[in-house]
This record gives sequence, C-alpha cells and structure tokens, in this order.
Amino acid sequence: MPDRQRCIAITSGEPAGVGPDIISSLDPDRFDARLIIIGDRELLESRARALDSRLQFVSYQSIKDTSKPCVEVIHLPLAVTNTVGKLNKDNAVYVLSTLEQACQGCLQSEFEAMVTAPIQKDIINQSGVAFSGHTEFLAEFCGATRPVMLLATDKLRVALVTTHLPLREVADSINQELIVEIASILDHDFRQRFDMEKPHIKVCGLNPHAGESGYLGHEEMEIIIPAIDKLKQQGLNISGPYPADTVFTPGELNDADVVLAMYHDQGLPVLKHTGFHRAINTTLGLPIIRTSVDHGTALDLAGSGNADPGSLYAAIESAINQSKCRDRHTSTA
Repeated sequence: MPDRQRCIAITSGEPAGVGPDIISSLDPDRFDARLIIIGDRELLESRARALDSRLQFVSYQSIKDTSKPCVEVIHLPLAVTNTVGKLNKDNAVYVLSTLEQACQGCLQSEFEAMVTAPIQKDIINQSGVAFSGHTEFLAEFCGATRPVMLLATDKLRVALVTTHLPLREVADSINQELIVEIASILDHDFRQRFDMEKPHIKVCGLNPHAGESGYLGHEEMEIIIPAIDKLKQQGLNISGPYPADTVFTPGELNDADVVLAMYHDQGLPVLKHTGFHRAINTTLGLPIIRTSVDHGTALDLAGSGNADPGSLYAAIESAINQSKCRDRHTSTA
C-alpha cells in the first residue's frame, strides 16, 4: 500500500431516503481509512443538522485540524430540490452520477473501494433509464461480464446464480456454464479478498427437495449436478445440490464458507432474518471492490433519526478489509 491513508468512496444514495441519514451517523474515527462521500453537500449538511449530528463535511482533500469528526465530500449538486421521503425522478441522473464518479475513482486507483447507500430502482426507471440494480449497472460501467451478488452477515454468506429476475424466468436462465462461471468467481475472489485458501461452496438445488431424483424437477440432474462435477474436477471445494429448506440449518452451515442459491428469494430471506442490520452486499467479479448496505431507502424513516446505520458501518469495514486483503495478495503474486 502506498504511503497514504486508504480512501473509501461512499455514494449517498437516493436523496429522499435514509442514505443521508445513515451517513450523518458515521463516526469516521472508527475506521482505518479516509471516508469520501459523493453527493450533494448541502443535502448532507441539512440532514445532519436536522438529526443533531456532530459530523462535519469538508471538501475533498481539504481536511484541516478540527475538534469535530469529519468526512470529505465530493460535491455533486442535486438536479432539483429534495423533499425528505418523497421521490423525484428528476434526481435519478444525480444518483447515477454519484455511482459513476465513485466507480471511475476506483478504476483509476484514486479510491481503494466504494460503498453504496440505498437507491430506489423504480424511480430511476421512471426517469427513462433502464436500471435493474447497482450490481448490473456497475458491471456494465466496469466492463465486467459476470458480476456476482454476495450477501453476508457475521455467520452466513449467500451468493446468487440469478439476481433481479421475475420468478417465472429463473429456471430458463440457469444453465451449466452459468453455474460454473459464478462458482469459479466465488472461489477466486474468496481467496483474493477473504484470505480463504480453499473455500467450501455449498450449492442449493432449484426445486423443492433438490428435485427429489427428478420427481420434482430435472434441473438438478441435467444442469446443477454436472456443473458441480465439472467444478470438482477443476479442484474447487464444492458440494451439493442441497435442498434449500435444510442447507441453511445450523448443522449444515458449520462447514460452509458460502451458500450458492439459485435465485434471489431462495437465499436472501434467511440471510436477512439472520442479521438484517449487520448484513451487507458485495459485488464479486468486478475489477473493483464494492460493498453496500443490505436494505432499501426506507422513505418512511428518512429524516426521523430512527434509521439504523449498522449495515453501513459493516459495509465500510468490509470494504476496508477486502482492500487490505487484495493488496496483500497482489504484493505477493
């Protein structure tokens, strides 16, 4: 690592939501990194004042000695005035601009990682921009062909084969090549970012009871098992397919480093139940490190002072740790 403090970019999220609130709750002294917020400085300062936060916002690269905790801000102005709790499609381009600037800074090694506050997908789509989520947007911006969504709490990690798809499209979207590619990314990135020499990947079946030998579906026999066999031949520590209703029991999770679920709501309800305010989202398969809170914009909580910043704290800490681990592996490669 060069002789400068690690820099973590944090996008401020949907301006009408809780993103500015949880940012205002930050204690930068808790982190071994500089925190660089990307967003409208006036919005951040007004929300902090409303919530009686002592956090001070200073312009990027202009920190001076201060008695108050402070974070740096790259100011991007809102397109239109924001009202707490009320979405406005005219600010959609502003939201996407914060993501682009953070991502570009990571690609150019200005930042070691980026952390994203929650955004509202539907309002971005209403603005006329086709948008399915952070994961897909950042992958396209980076030129990455296969982003992998990984959700994590203290004791559970869940990765997804398919992400934001209608349920009726899931089965048709799963194929052997996709599972092989995603599991290979998991194996590589767990080694590089989490210091796991041989991570154990447990794979869920698609159907109830993992298909029950074809009685409840053929995807396990025709797609998932051949993919697992191929990955084993390549040296991966992978097993399954397991019924999703039992793989998440404590005994089954004891030897799992990550569970690979076939679709969004197969794995994420369990993970969020396990530790909602501590859960984070990490995008693997990118040339940059990106983590995120694992909750929505919570428009009804915005400005109330009741938003829990725990997931943001966890996302920042994970971004820092992943970047340190990546640097160690890069320096010894």
